[in-house]
Parts: sequence; structure tokens; C-alpha cells
Amino acid sequence: MGKASPEKYPQVRTITDSERIRVVQEIFSTITGKYDFLNRFLSLRRDVYWRKFAAAKMIFFRTHRYLDVACGTGDLSIAAARRHPHITVTGVDFVEAMVAAAKRKVLKEKLADRISLAQADALCLPFSDASFDVTGIAFGIRNIPDRSRALSEMLRVTVPGGQVMVLEMTFVRNRLFKGLYYLYLNHLLPVFAKAFSKNPAAYYYLADSIMNFPDPDEFSKILAGEGMVDVEKYPLTFGIAWLHIGKKAT
Repeated sequence: MGKASPEKYPQVRTITDSERIRVVQEIFSTITGKYDFLNRFLSLRRDVYWRKFAAAKMIFFRTHRYLDVACGTGDLSIAAARRHPHITVTGVDFVEAMVAAAKRKVLKEKLADRISLAQADALCLPFSDASFDVTGIAFGIRNIPDRSRALSEMLRVTVPGGQVMVLEMTFVRNRLFKGLYYLYLNHLLPVFAKAFSKNPAAYYYLADSIMNFPDPDEFSKILAGEGMVDVEKYPLTFGIAWLHIGKKAT
């Protein structure tokens, strides 16, 4: 699907996995400074609500630990820590600049005693099996070429009966909003990004990645295919974002 004519980066459907990893790392290293501002501005602050919704669905019962994969600047880590005062949080991201930004934010929020952050690859998580009650990823899975391996790793480090959560944006299927959303992603978003970002081409790529992400029903089947049970999905803001939750079999 889609247009999202990138000025600098190749389209998602034409890029190899190794090229995509390089592109994603470059993009998130260059937009870190304005990442939070643009997320709030371009989503009309709905991204804050989406993370709060995800945090509210988390259930802690054994380790009281949460793992935030591809944590970015730490927003979901912070949302989880605030919602569940009795837990500890670990956030990992493979982009060093994002981890540094997350550490600054966690210190500012006075949560450094409960949230630890490190650079790590989602495809090879440096944790033992069954280490976390909940393992989640927000707006990161669509940027990982080998989604199957990432989901398998998330499931591995989750305790039996624990949750694997994926919060992600996808292309709206609703007929009333489909055209408007296409216009927004392909035309309005890049215009706004040019005004605030040093790398506006990144937002063409990110729009393209949204339009080429599997639809919610298909992604639910992917989770089930990785061995998750009791898979649920929740539409957020007219289906712009979806929260997917699967459990690790006991």
C-alpha cells in the first residue's frame, strides 16, 4: 500500500532487512531531540493516552518486573512505573541516543530507583528466561524487520501466564477516516516535520512503515503463531493505534 514518497530513505517494501536496520538506527539517532515534541504534536497528545491505556492493562503477579523493548525515550517505562508503584522497570533500545534521552527523562521524573535503562538488541535480549511478568513494545515492532524473532525473544523472557504487549500504529481501515488519514500521513505529517525536524525525510519513512504494517486481525494471528494464547486486541482513537496482548502459556 501507499505512497509516502521518501526523499532520502527507500520504501519499506523495497528495502532489505540489513538496509532497514541501518535506516532505522540512523533515523532514530537523528530525530531524538524533537522525538517527544513531534509525537505529542502530530498525535494531538493521543500517544500519551495510548501508553496510559497499555499500562492500565498490565498485570503483575510474580516477578513484579516490566521489560520495555525498543523503549525509545522511555515514555511507556514511565507510564508503567507510575501506574504500578510496586514494580521495577527495565527499558532497552538499540539506539544509544534514545537510551541517553530516556535516562535524562527518568532522572527528571525522579524514577531512577525503579527504572533501569540499557542499550540492547530486541533480537537478542540479555535476560534469562521467565524474567518479567510483562514484556511490552510501543511503536517499535514495525521498525524491526525480523518481527518473529523479536516476538519470540519477548515471549522467552516472560513468565508463564505473563503478558506480551504490542502497542502499534497501523493504517486506518474505517471508510470514513481512511482518506483523511492517508492525506495526513503522506502530506500533512511531512510538512509539519519539515518545520521542526532536522531530518524530515525520516517522517516519510515512518509514514510508509505505518501504511505497510499488518492489519490488526493479521497481526493477532502472528502473535498466536508465535505461541501466544488468549490474544486480545484493542482499537485506540478510531483504530489509528492498536494494543495487542498475548499471554505465555502456563
